[in-house]
Amino acid sequence: MPVPDTVRIPGTDPAVGTDPAVGTDTVISVRHLRKAYGPKVAVRDVSFEVARGEIFGILGPNGAGKTTTVETLVGLRGADGGTVRVLGHDPQTDPEPVRLQVGVQLQESSLPAKITVVEALRLYAAFYPDPADPEELLRVLGLDDRRDTAYDNLSGGQKQRLSIALALVGNPAIAVLDELTTGLDPQARRDTWRLIEQVRDRGVTILLVTHFMDEAERLCDRLVVIDEGSVIATGSPAELTRDPQGRRTFRMRLPDDSDVTRVGLETLPDVDEVRDVDGEVEVSGSARVLPAAILALAEHHIIPDEVRTVTRSLEDVFVDLVARDTEESA
Repeated sequence: MPVPDTVRIPGTDPAVGTDPAVGTDTVISVRHLRKAYGPKVAVRDVSFEVARGEIFGILGPNGAGKTTTVETLVGLRGADGGTVRVLGHDPQTDPEPVRLQVGVQLQESSLPAKITVVEALRLYAAFYPDPADPEELLRVLGLDDRRDTAYDNLSGGQKQRLSIALALVGNPAIAVLDELTTGLDPQARRDTWRLIEQVRDRGVTILLVTHFMDEAERLCDRLVVIDEGSVIATGSPAELTRDPQGRRTFRMRLPDDSDVTRVGLETLPDVDEVRDVDGEVEVSGSARVLPAAILALAEHHIIPDEVRTVTRSLEDVFVDLVARDTEESA
């Protein structure tokens, strides 16, 4: 799925606005953002910065404040507190530069029922001084055979692909994608991921809001986890999935005649826990737990048939973080 040559990178233009309070490579700066709807606080305290050319993710459960944060960032909602800067501009007081340089694909958006795919792309292209080629976007996003189909007759996945095309048609410096692949089949999801990576590789900054952990792990350079309107974790996927205590876990499948109890693995200084998991022996402990356990087994002439390390996934971390935040709030 190639990226059209007509997609240029206006974000590299030195003429774009800059905010002296943040680094020159910072294209989005959100500090202590707060937004409430009457007594309901949707965003309590959200801060993060997005660097030029990266894919930055916002994760969180439903109702965490992700979409409200994004809508405030692009100027669709006003903030009750804090500051927001996009390419050096305040989207509330200086919205025009933000509108011209930020493409947006929101979670819930709709078009007139009878407008065709190609009509929608040409209409949106007319809003920008130097748009991408609508015909090329149709081909790249797999909508060429639906070019004359009315919006109301598109499937959910086709509507999503059209929404992404509309976010990219203005040749944005920043693309904001809210729930990027909801409604897409597995192949379409992978195709869309490749497209987004290629767009990023050409210099476009991507702000990705998602609840799909595999999507965030595959695409994001860095991310924040938001729960109940506040940031509860931030970092790269590798940083977030790394055990903070440096613990290691591995599983091994032993020969059927092995008597692992006589080895006494649980008594080793580097071992914290030994348990049976689906017929395998799972061992957790310090950074040296793997060689220590294998050496102890070898001394008892037990050679594992299979050994594999177990790493925490981003989903494991996400569940732990949200559960911990709920307990602390309670």
